[in-house]
Amino acid sequence: MSSEYLWITIGACALVFLGAFESLAVTTVMPTVSADLDGERLYALAFAGPLATSVIGMVIAGNWSDRRGPVAPLYTSVAMFVVGLLIAGLAPSMEILVAGRFAQGLGSGGLMVALYVVVARVYPQALHPAVFAGFAAAWVIPSLIGPTVAGAVTELWSWHWVFLGVVILVLVALFMVIPALRGLSNDGDATTPWAFGRLGWSVLAAVAVLALNLVGDIPGVGTALAAVAVVVALIAVRPLVPRGTLRARRGLPSVILVRGLAAAAFFGAQVYLPYLLTDRYDLTPTLAGLSLTGGALAWSAAATVQGRMGTRLSSITAVRVGTILVLIGIALTVATAGFGWDAAMIAVAWVVAGVGMGLMSPRTSALTLSMSTPENQGFNSGAMTVADSFGSALALAVTGTLFTAVAAVADPFTAVFALAAVVAVAAAVLAPRMRTRAGADETHEEVGA
Repeated sequence: MSSEYLWITIGACALVFLGAFESLAVTTVMPTVSADLDGERLYALAFAGPLATSVIGMVIAGNWSDRRGPVAPLYTSVAMFVVGLLIAGLAPSMEILVAGRFAQGLGSGGLMVALYVVVARVYPQALHPAVFAGFAAAWVIPSLIGPTVAGAVTELWSWHWVFLGVVILVLVALFMVIPALRGLSNDGDATTPWAFGRLGWSVLAAVAVLALNLVGDIPGVGTALAAVAVVVALIAVRPLVPRGTLRARRGLPSVILVRGLAAAAFFGAQVYLPYLLTDRYDLTPTLAGLSLTGGALAWSAAATVQGRMGTRLSSITAVRVGTILVLIGIALTVATAGFGWDAAMIAVAWVVAGVGMGLMSPRTSALTLSMSTPENQGFNSGAMTVADSFGSALALAVTGTLFTAVAAVADPFTAVFALAAVVAVAAAVLAPRMRTRAGADETHEEVGA
């Protein structure tokens, strides 16, 4: 927050905040939107669409940043996000609104990758954990105020303003960032080739994830089609991440994989927590939502603490401890659902899981940049955000299919939480592989921290 970095810090965090706010606010207003536009059949696609298309935006922005620097990708991504907001806010039908959501996903995916590269080019490495802690807080705070603000805006004016009202704020945030971008316009390697192959794979991955959201309920063949979609999605994502990621190769590939697994476990379980509390414990939606507030605050607090600790806390140690805490939190939710423990245990569990995510998420970002070179910062930043979005989207699609499939024969909540716990176990087990046998990555990450 010194004078040199003040406006870029505020503007970058504001852009992250507004993207997160929009994502969470839509969750609150979508039932009203669906009823108003008679769009119940496209309800799920309005959520799955932007998450899937964001992968495409990430790949484009990463490749573009490596070639020409992050400025043009950032401006273009913000423009696409604004166009998506305008289309959705003015939509006369659910089909057009979903199209706007697709554009939002493209823009928000590219925006995050471009911002990561901006951080790498503008800030010294010693400040990276603190900056990413700010990004983490910018994601968490909307979870506390987003649903309430969106509900109030919808009641006082209209759901249209949940989209349209953000446009002006996005432009203001962009103007804060512009001064720090001077001199970065051609800060790339023009000899880096356009990765048209990776773009094609990203489109295939997005289509596979969307298909997984749509085919699971088809009678008779839904499960088989869902399995095919999972296989296609995993094949398609391989070129979008560092070589060896799906095999958990030591070093950067394992950093990317652990980040994706942790995100998949956390968000795959979190989606069903309010559902469990309202369906089984008869809590109001407001009280059920409060169960997630503790986790959001814990995430933000842990991210702030690790940022202040800097090199006193090894990034690899922070990630290892964080993945274990995520596993403990999810294991407590499995036990609560399976044994009928008091609902208060859910809130406790999610505080523990939130601390874990707050510890590990900023440090995987710092590790990724410290293990990158200027020539591949765009690709690796894109891979990191692809791991977040793809892991979460795939987990949500699989848990949704599982929830429906086992509902008639077993407790679906226990089943989805157990699956999330298995994914969390994988993240915790693989976390030590972030350090190479030679120990070179430890040196890099200490400098980055």
